[in-house]
Amino acid sequence: MTRAGQCRRALRVWLLQGLSEQSRRHAGPHAQPAEEHRRHSWWRVMCLTGVDYFSTLGYQPGIAVLAAGMVSPIATLVLVLVTLFGALPVYRRVARESPHGEGSIAMLERLLPWWSGKLLVLALLGFAATDFIITITLSAADATAHIVENPYTPGFLHGQSLIITLVLVGLLGAVFLRGFTEAVGIAVVLVVVYLSLNATILIVAFAQVASEPHVIEDWRQLLVNEHPNPFLLVGVALIIFPKLALGLSGFETGVAVMPLIKGDPTDTEERPLGRIRDARRLLTTAALIMSVFLLGSSLASVWLIPEDAFEPGGPANGRALAYLAHDLLGNGFGTVYDLSTILILWFAGASAMAGLLNLVPRYLPRYGMAPHWARAVRPLVLVFVSVGLLITWIFDASVDKQGAAYATGVLVLITSASLAVTLSGMRRDEEGRRHTRRMVIFGLITAIFVYTTVDNVIERPDGLIIASIFIFAIMLVSFVSRAVRAFELRVTEVRLDDTARRFIADAALLSRRAGYETGGHRGDLRLVANEPDTGDAAEYRDKEAQVRRDVHIPAGDPLLFVEVTISDASEFESALDVAGVDRHGYRVLRLTATSVPNAIAALLLHLRDLTGARPHVYFEWTEGNPFTNLLRFLVFGVGEVAPITREVLREAEPDRARRPAVHVG
Repeated sequence: MTRAGQCRRALRVWLLQGLSEQSRRHAGPHAQPAEEHRRHSWWRVMCLTGVDYFSTLGYQPGIAVLAAGMVSPIATLVLVLVTLFGALPVYRRVARESPHGEGSIAMLERLLPWWSGKLLVLALLGFAATDFIITITLSAADATAHIVENPYTPGFLHGQSLIITLVLVGLLGAVFLRGFTEAVGIAVVLVVVYLSLNATILIVAFAQVASEPHVIEDWRQLLVNEHPNPFLLVGVALIIFPKLALGLSGFETGVAVMPLIKGDPTDTEERPLGRIRDARRLLTTAALIMSVFLLGSSLASVWLIPEDAFEPGGPANGRALAYLAHDLLGNGFGTVYDLSTILILWFAGASAMAGLLNLVPRYLPRYGMAPHWARAVRPLVLVFVSVGLLITWIFDASVDKQGAAYATGVLVLITSASLAVTLSGMRRDEEGRRHTRRMVIFGLITAIFVYTTVDNVIERPDGLIIASIFIFAIMLVSFVSRAVRAFELRVTEVRLDDTARRFIADAALLSRRAGYETGGHRGDLRLVANEPDTGDAAEYRDKEAQVRRDVHIPAGDPLLFVEVTISDASEFESALDVAGVDRHGYRVLRLTATSVPNAIAALLLHLRDLTGARPHVYFEWTEGNPFTNLLRFLVFGVGEVAPITREVLREAEPDRARRPAVHVG
């Protein structure tokens, strides 16, 4: 091998390292832990959630004032109420019904089976990708704002926000390419320090307001002058609050990290009651902490910061609390706060990257809608970082411009979670009851979030445009991958019941005995593919007579009939269940799988390995247009079964001497 070939091979090995295990386990803080990974108390895991959730304090107050002006505290209060009485109850329910970290997307997948569920998941993955990617780019952009605006920053960095942000995103990718693992301890330190600094700023800010109470009166007077009718003021706040939806960003992350929660010693994977209880504590505590800080920071910002300072390029743009830290506590404390904010914002980007690396391999490869390399971490990191760099360049590393896209992703995920919880209330429980009250309450919450999402999209369509691009790309890659991988052996295991085992053992024994009697005959297993019609004795008798006549099978060779029932053709991989059934004296192997050709091919290979005999399967040609039959196979798991079964076998077993034989008459 040439030196260039060796380098290419080494690069490929490095990129695809850990490929075989990534379908079960992924690097990063949001990964579902393997058994050897230590679980943690709920408050420590809350800090892991908090690097994403609490870090929005770095830019949320500034974005709120820029979007709502002096009405921002009232709109923030509406946001807090929606958080505590809308999003929080929804995700407390999600935690109960999806305690293994799959979140609301998996709930919808279960509630909406077949292709409808898959297509919805693909669309939601597009919005989730928007959420996570914009978290990376927006956090990096806000970290850059804190770097550039710090008084101790060297002068040559001023005006270089785009380059600094690109470097930060690239650095994040480099860290993940090297290897990034669960870091609950780092998250605890970052969150405790960051919240302590924020609390200090707000305490000093409110003390300043207490010494200058006229600022409250000045703000109230401005509100009265602009909106003399208090009911109209509330109406304006209700209209404006969707622009502040960034403050809802941490809930999906909160349920994603549930597997890291220790729970109770008596917990099992089927009934993790302690984990569910502690996850609900996590969500409630995080929501209460964030609500206090959101409302406090909004009030402090409008009371103490000049409104023009929030404009693009202004000293408080994207960094309102940092502005107060420098103004009220001096540049030394302000610099410490800047460093803390930069670190937690960077870690929020790392958390989002880990979320992507956990989310994409959890769904797309299982659907057959991604190439094999999508199970590996490093190729995905390169893809996500490239997209992040492109978005940073398109939005010129602006926090304000990316806020709409971020809010759209967050709101769609919360709306989908609300819908999932509402639909789950429509289902009857084990006692046959419907939870009508729960369904109505969550239906109203869903309506609120639908309004919020639609209003945000109409007002600022950037998020929908970006999400649509992601959705289109995911759909395109997914269906191309599904078509390319359609001929894989898509069976995870073969499960035979006792009757099927007996049928197969008897057929193998009789075939060997017939082989000895005919002198040198190999005693191969012979299976007849049958699509059930009337199911009476005449059907099986005529089918057997036709097969023996067409391919000259001796009367002494036993035949096993094979019939396949499709369970869910939208699934890519599944176990193959084989049940033996006696129908009017004819022995039938009934298969349940997601695809007829793949199921038959898997059964043939399993029988070869189980008995040592070479299986033969006999088909009739399928009527109809070959292209139409191919589409039927791709969508419904049926179609032109014989040639596709042969192709699956050819890919699965390169050795023709060991490959089961396919006959068509």
